[in-house]
Amino acid sequence: MSLPASTPSAQDSSKESLENNERAILKWHKQDPEQRLGFKGGRYTDANKVLSFLIGLLLTAAFFAVIFYGFRGVEGFNMVRAILVERGPTQYIAVLFFFWALGMLWMKSRKLKFQKKAFDLPIMPSEASFALSPETAQDVLKRLHEQVDNPVHFAVLNRVERALSNLDNIGQTADVTAILKVQADNDEAQVAASYGMMQGLVWAIPVLGFIGTVLGLSKAIGAFGITLQQEGDFDGIKDSLTSVTGGLSTAFDTTLLALVLALMLHLVVSFLQSREAEWLDSCNEYCSRRLAGRLRLREK
Repeated sequence: MSLPASTPSAQDSSKESLENNERAILKWHKQDPEQRLGFKGGRYTDANKVLSFLIGLLLTAAFFAVIFYGFRGVEGFNMVRAILVERGPTQYIAVLFFFWALGMLWMKSRKLKFQKKAFDLPIMPSEASFALSPETAQDVLKRLHEQVDNPVHFAVLNRVERALSNLDNIGQTADVTAILKVQADNDEAQVAASYGMMQGLVWAIPVLGFIGTVLGLSKAIGAFGITLQQEGDFDGIKDSLTSVTGGLSTAFDTTLLALVLALMLHLVVSFLQSREAEWLDSCNEYCSRRLAGRLRLREK
């Protein structure tokens, strides 16, 4: 009796998949900025909150170390030092939130740069006469998986994979365009959601400033009440007025620092948002020119 022809085992398929991953040009699990540091990588450009907080915490510690021990004797620096370290706990928290947000922005910029590398992959044949069809799409998908370990982690490649994987069930080019449009909307929503925590920090910093203002005014008013009770005791009045001016300094300086930090952060966020918007536009153009523009489907 003849034995049945052998078929590739699951182990052989797994081995082939691992070999493809090793030969891949883009390896998300090894090259993603967060994965390289041992943290779970966020979706597309979404930054890992824990890693960003640790970066912010280290930057805050380094910043205050410079404030405490650096620039001693520099003219005009004592006023800056007083604003940062002598106006209550809200200053420390505001600076921490500022660097936490900067950590997220820095990580997002690194991940954005990594995402843009997908545009340079030679997935599509360079011949001008090449046309996409359910038959040729399989070759393109094979080339895609040979060059990327997991296309789902790259916005533009995820769109390409989704569209090509569904060509067998699609009868019109308009259907592919619709799939790409839905995925583009999902990607825009994903990018917008990745700024949620950051926008919360931008909002929280001025609130901390207002809290410091209230605490400072409360201190000043309490000290002023004591001043009014001092009759004839000029030394006591002097000490009370010192407390009043100290409370007012806390009130105004906490608001000043919070507004400055929030303004700088808002400008950086706006700049990065514009860069990500340009990247999403490039994804749309890539899919329109290299994918939808090369489709040749027969009407069913």
